[in-house]
Amino acid sequence: MISRKLKDLVISRLMLSIAILSSLIVFIMAFTLFFKSVPILSTHSLSELLVSSSWHPWQGEFGFYPFIMGTIWVTLLAMALSIPLSILMSIYLAEYAPSKIRGIIKPMIDLLAGIPSVVFGLWGVLLIVPLLRDYIAPIAGVTTTGYSVLAGGIVLAIMVFPIIISVSEEVIRAVPKEVREASLALGATKWQTTKHVVLRSSFSGIIAAIILGFGRAFGETMAVLMVVGNVPLAPSSLFDPGYPLPALIANNYGEMMSIPLYDSALMLAALILLLTVALFSVLAAVVLMRIKKRYAIG
Repeated sequence: MISRKLKDLVISRLMLSIAILSSLIVFIMAFTLFFKSVPILSTHSLSELLVSSSWHPWQGEFGFYPFIMGTIWVTLLAMALSIPLSILMSIYLAEYAPSKIRGIIKPMIDLLAGIPSVVFGLWGVLLIVPLLRDYIAPIAGVTTTGYSVLAGGIVLAIMVFPIIISVSEEVIRAVPKEVREASLALGATKWQTTKHVVLRSSFSGIIAAIILGFGRAFGETMAVLMVVGNVPLAPSSLFDPGYPLPALIANNYGEMMSIPLYDSALMLAALILLLTVALFSVLAAVVLMRIKKRYAIG
């Protein structure tokens, strides 16, 4: 008996230690990045770094504004394209799709989530970039190489689809069956019930899904890097090239590290990304916890 209790105690403490260590990894990463960012923060004010457009590392000028704007343009475009389609898809899967069709579509969505980002980037180079350059841009009266924030937004939107669809669908399905039956019993149609009852009840969970998708889009690197153009200027239109923060780090880390403060500037860019993604992940987790508590699910 003592031996069994001892084993249970050891295993429980071991699992607790692993859980604590896993939770601390994010803080360790953030502290490490902050420590490496101290040199540039001691010579340049944070406001100067964030609002300056001058990126000339060999002259000691590290303006993050073009990269922040490139990240915002690509991310917002991706979310604008993905949110309506993802929510409609999740509504169909949760409320309207027969079990056979749902059994076919759901695994395909899960498969889409597992495709490496470099494959999405290559697909964007082969299809999206020529499509924008040869067909869409001429219709808009614009000349472009195709490598643009719009190309990055389209590729990123497709990558975000599985996250928003999966979480939104689960949240919609979590709405109690009795709520739907009560609405239908009062004479509401299927769509009226879905629109005014189910979606209203699951609204917070859908927002959490969107926040999770935003966090993924904000920090995506490889696929965007391949199609966005990587020009360190703030975009002014959909067809302009951009240079998001993740692409800046991926393209330049390990090169020209002999330049003073270059390494520290890239670490600060990584810290900004980490804190932003962590913030949105925490917001999504809080909203989902409220949904689970509200409906006593999970």
